[in-house]
Amino acid sequence: MTASITGGCQCGAIRYKLTAEPQNAHICHCRMCQKAFGNYFAALARVELRDVVWTRGTPAIFKSSSVVERGFCRDCGTPLTFRYTNKDRINIALGTLDDPKAVPPVRQYGIEGQMPFFADLHSLPGTVTENDIPESERQKLRSLQHPDHDVGE
Repeated sequence: MTASITGGCQCGAIRYKLTAEPQNAHICHCRMCQKAFGNYFAALARVELRDVVWTRGTPAIFKSSSVVERGFCRDCGTPLTFRYTNKDRINIALGTLDDPKAVPPVRQYGIEGQMPFFADLHSLPGTVTENDIPESERQKLRSLQHPDHDVGE
């Protein structure tokens, strides 16, 4: 790996870097991941625990089962990690990467929970974000989200 992969939560209270390439990038459709991510699936990739460096803050932990813990930002609620507690590896939420397109999913898990309408999503009409906000409101819009890069302490 030539450069560290970085990421963090929506508000910037938690930042991390990965010192190794994530493996087994996947989406999980299981009901527990749906609830944990507030979405139809969770997008995750595995790294060894030693290859995650928390550069700002540390995740709060919720034990979602007797063998799984999930890390999240206590300030903004961003889901960050999934980990089997008996393993020396952790899964990072792909949406928290500064460049999420760099780690595309290669597998699916929990397909029993996959939404039946997924096969039709590509045919839904769509717009770019700016088209959903009137011009007069766009002028006032200021994002409070942390940028997709580290800006120091």
